[in-house]
Amino acid sequence: MKAAVLNAIGDDKLELRDDVTTIDPEPHQVRIRVRATGICHSDLSAMNGTLPALAPGIVGHEGAGEVVEVGSAVTDLAPGDHVVVSFVPPCGNCPACFRGQPHLCGVHAIKAFMEPRFKAGEQPLFGFAGLGTFAEELVVPREGAVKIDDDVPFEIAALVACGVLTGVGAVINTARVEPGARVVVIGCGGVGISTIQGARVAGASTIVAVDPLVEKHDVAKRFGATHATTPEGLQELNAQLTASEGFDYAFDVVGAPVTIRNAFDVARRGGTVVVVGAGRADQMVQFSAQELFLHEKRILGSFYGSATIRRDYRRMLDLWKAGRLDIEGMISRRITLADINDGLQALRGGTLIRQVVTFD
Repeated sequence: MKAAVLNAIGDDKLELRDDVTTIDPEPHQVRIRVRATGICHSDLSAMNGTLPALAPGIVGHEGAGEVVEVGSAVTDLAPGDHVVVSFVPPCGNCPACFRGQPHLCGVHAIKAFMEPRFKAGEQPLFGFAGLGTFAEELVVPREGAVKIDDDVPFEIAALVACGVLTGVGAVINTARVEPGARVVVIGCGGVGISTIQGARVAGASTIVAVDPLVEKHDVAKRFGATHATTPEGLQELNAQLTASEGFDYAFDVVGAPVTIRNAFDVARRGGTVVVVGAGRADQMVQFSAQELFLHEKRILGSFYGSATIRRDYRRMLDLWKAGRLDIEGMISRRITLADINDGLQALRGGTLIRQVVTFD
């Protein structure tokens, strides 16, 4: 089959190969034909070493497809079923799962770093985040495939797999934004736009979108932002909208020290700062001991929208069906796997919300 292979961490291009195979599914695994996958900034982060990944391997972690084979112990999925894949499949038996935090389960994530599920000839290949959706087929644990209705387009389902769920989940699961709240979202890529939509769904009265690219401001407003500004204009807008008191909720969807600090600075005393963006392990954010005590702001990390995938995939798709989430409008363009490097380069330019790779 065809797959886009990352030969070494630090490479800025993927090698398109046609000699890749998957392993045979083990008893509790399923093999899936990928029908659509999004190109996410986290894929770039895997390639450049910001996020942990193994090479040689196959990037891509946001996808949907069709079951083509199930392991001998899998009884609730069958060939032909349509599924969304997850890069954090819950085992159901670890402390994180028992605590009601299945998105923090590390059982399958750890196994993914130890068990390559692809081969190119005799060369083992790892899948990024236990997936590798830049391939025509992949093998995942049964828990990593969630069945969806057959009438859901694969492109829509693919975006729910990461970007939409991460952004909307940060609002409704992690922060639990209440109606009437004043919200600011820093970063208006695919996850940022989803965060804006989540704030709109939650009933926020004020939603400020912040992005250095002015061309993204009208886009953010189309998805629910009530105001938009560059980082340089944020303090002035804060003064206009909150009398400089600050916002109830500040979401950083970039993951850089400066943007996390900016989110903290524009949150009100007693407000909530939610870090959604994936930053580098060697980048540090500074706060004084006094301000942490004095301002009583909550700083929350939000990994994968604090999601329970079986509940939240369905929830996102139900909101989409009801017309309350615009997922189709987030697709900036559709490409094929052959154009993957062009798609990655376009993502580096920062002007697109989401690109979707479709497989025939």
